[in-house]
Amino acid sequence: MTATVHRCALPSVCSLSQQAAGAAFIDCQRIDVDNTERSAFGHALRALASTPAWIDNLMQVRNAVVSRLGLKDLGRLTRIDLQREESSYLPGDRVGIFTLLANSADEVLMADQDKHLDVFLALNRLPVNADGTRTLVLSTVVHTHNWLGTLYMLPVAPFHRLIAPLTLHNVTR
Repeated sequence: MTATVHRCALPSVCSLSQQAAGAAFIDCQRIDVDNTERSAFGHALRALASTPAWIDNLMQVRNAVVSRLGLKDLGRLTRIDLQREESSYLPGDRVGIFTLLANSADEVLMADQDKHLDVFLALNRLPVNADGTRTLVLSTVVHTHNWLGTLYMLPVAPFHRLIAPLTLHNVTR
């Protein structure tokens, strides 16, 4: 199956629906996958671990620049141990650059919170489609806290709209 990523609306079943009000940035991408059994968290781990090297290198540049502004060094998106049992992850654990907030078979919710903004990320696994595939939706909601967060999002938003579909497409590998 050759899967294509498409922009979409925030799914009503997504926990981030509560975060959408007043958000500075919202982006949702969907893809249909053949693997209907893998959990939402399993798909998220696979997507993050398969992040292209050039994106991970951009994160390193980001970390070097923003650390001078007093913001957190987030590390690498690909800092994922695919040998670790999914069930061993607990809320509060780091998953790449994110902190795990909640995890169920059909939704994983992660975040990164700093003094300039809060980024919330959800991956929802929707019911199996009539053709035997399953739709995954990757949703991102960002709340800025100050002028630094607003300024930060100016270059990040366009990059995010490029990077999110590439990352989501990696679940098909």
